[in-house]
Amino acid sequence: MESGIDRLIQSVKEELQISYAFSDTCCIYKVPERLRELNEKAYTPRLVSIGPIHHCNDKLKAMEDHKRMYLQEFIARTKVSVEGFIELIKEKETRLRNCYEETNWFSSENFIKMILMDAVFVIMFLLKYNCRKSTEFTGSRDSIFYPPYKWFDVRVDICLLENQLPFFILEELCGLSTILGNSPKPTLIELTHGFFSNEWGSWAVGEYWGKIDFSEVKHLVDFLTIYHRPTEQQQHEELEVLTAPSVKELHQAGVKFVLSSSKNLLDIKFDRNKGRLEFPRLQLEDGTEIIIRNMQAFEQCHGLGSGYVGDYICLMGLFLGASKDVEILVENRIIDNWLLSKEEVVKLFHSLNIENLVSPDGFFFEGLIKDLNAFRERPWNKRKANLKQNYFNTPWAAVSVSGAVILLILTIIQSVCPILEVV
Repeated sequence: MESGIDRLIQSVKEELQISYAFSDTCCIYKVPERLRELNEKAYTPRLVSIGPIHHCNDKLKAMEDHKRMYLQEFIARTKVSVEGFIELIKEKETRLRNCYEETNWFSSENFIKMILMDAVFVIMFLLKYNCRKSTEFTGSRDSIFYPPYKWFDVRVDICLLENQLPFFILEELCGLSTILGNSPKPTLIELTHGFFSNEWGSWAVGEYWGKIDFSEVKHLVDFLTIYHRPTEQQQHEELEVLTAPSVKELHQAGVKFVLSSSKNLLDIKFDRNKGRLEFPRLQLEDGTEIIIRNMQAFEQCHGLGSGYVGDYICLMGLFLGASKDVEILVENRIIDNWLLSKEEVVKLFHSLNIENLVSPDGFFFEGLIKDLNAFRERPWNKRKANLKQNYFNTPWAAVSVSGAVILLILTIIQSVCPILEVV
């Protein structure tokens, strides 16, 4: 008779035969709870589920009918049968599953059906969005682009880390179809760029996007991070303490704030000789926090190493500690603030810096911080700035001070001349 210990040994051996190892191609994650609890709405879809993580959310089931409508239209417009699309996804099933942390609860049939429905929905949404001014890809039945205009919520939902599909399957489905219009038909990368550049302003680098390599883009959140990869390799220097003056303190030290011509948010540069700090324009609106948080979460989960999204959040948090700091950057057209107030900007970056992972060792803006700290500590810069800001801040003040100096000089001359005559 088998003893209890023998059954336990056999059970453990059977468990060990099951492989639970994560794939090295995993790129779509559940947001860590320590981030989610800071602002759950920033990571949770409101209207549509994409992929397996939120597939069973009853609140999102209403959009399943819309997915079926888009699939019908997709098939009607293409020369490929539904069997062809299913066969393609079946061939890629293992690769697709490996992109997610877990998909074990999905049968093969349900997984393939979900990927097909969701992938077609994303493709059709991007296509209709880019063609929304024409009637070719829209119709009265489409409540996303006609009343009640659900596209406004969909545009946010497809940018959430937990709501992603691997980009390669979207490209391959597009490659099988002729739905993308007449020759030359736009690529999925072009459609995605068209969406981001119209909807998310300063988060989509526009003027040189054609030079950016999207060949290995993992999903739409990764698409956004690729826009802002550093254009130059930074010389890493050791920082004893990760701290920097606020914008107001830099202003008081004589730093001039200049709007950069670059659209890459990381291109913040300081000219030590001229005391010029250049920033690319940062547009802040209601959806900005969601975009930043999901880029931040992807960076932390995926272990990108460079950590430049987190480093940017940290730097802006150091700069913007009070409403006066925001006011200075708004006045210099560096921040385009569509939030309710300057205080909301301060709160935004304070909140983003909670659970933000950065390290003084290898911080992307190390050199910039060291230069700014050194400039601020120079006594002459402080005195010169104080003189300019307090006594020459308006034309009339400058005239008054100049007049007083001239009067003082004349008084001294008047006093000295009689003495010289006596001598």
